[in-house]
Amino acid sequence: MKKLLVAFAAVAAFSAHAETLTVAASPVPHAEILEQVKPILAKEGVDLQIKVFSDYVQPNVQVAEKRLDANFFQHQPYLDEFNKAKGTHLVSVGAVHLEPLGAYSSKYKTLAELPDGANVVIPNDATNGGRALLLLANNKLITLKDPTNILSTIKDITGNPKNLKFRELEAATLPRVLTQVDLALINTNYALEAKLDPSKDALAIEGKDSPYVNILVTREDNKDSDAVKKLVAALHTPEVKAFILEKYKGAILPAF
Repeated sequence: MKKLLVAFAAVAAFSAHAETLTVAASPVPHAEILEQVKPILAKEGVDLQIKVFSDYVQPNVQVAEKRLDANFFQHQPYLDEFNKAKGTHLVSVGAVHLEPLGAYSSKYKTLAELPDGANVVIPNDATNGGRALLLLANNKLITLKDPTNILSTIKDITGNPKNLKFRELEAATLPRVLTQVDLALINTNYALEAKLDPSKDALAIEGKDSPYVNILVTREDNKDSDAVKKLVAALHTPEVKAFILEKYKGAILPAF
């Protein structure tokens, strides 16, 4: 009984003094990675609360409105575009991992098999849509006005020898329509949620030199807080690197 009382007192003391840090995350792999650092942060007096979101908008909106402390789901080009469009001033405090974007098909085994007039779906947000078009251009399916412009749109396609027919859909819905189209350009987090294996199932995938590293994001007034600094340090530990390599088998790569 005495030991139980001591243990209870210790828990109560931690609860009273722990600083709560609330972080929005996509389910896979972001929330899974954050779960790995919860025990590390608990020992340092930080109670990490993970809020899972399936979209790419609310995590930024709620951090900007101070309803959440930080988020972990996006890359720098997306954040830059969001800040510009919404007038927000969110900032990156650390790079964590790379999720290569891939091209998937449930009907064809190679890009060369795509028929004339094939139906292709890409993400409808500016950065990931441009990213998808760059991947297709790099694989000679289309040509773009500026092959280095990460914000390229369908209007910037200058060559389309297979007469591919493009549609833009919300990134999270792309795996669900995979069987209804000829090719879908899918972010790795959504591919993994849909039980796709990027290293085996993607007909084309971004290389390790991709600039789309996923980052931890917060507000300018919060970037130097002790809790945020502790979270960044925890995410950059050898244990987290080992977890990413073992769990995702190369589909996701550590960026530190």
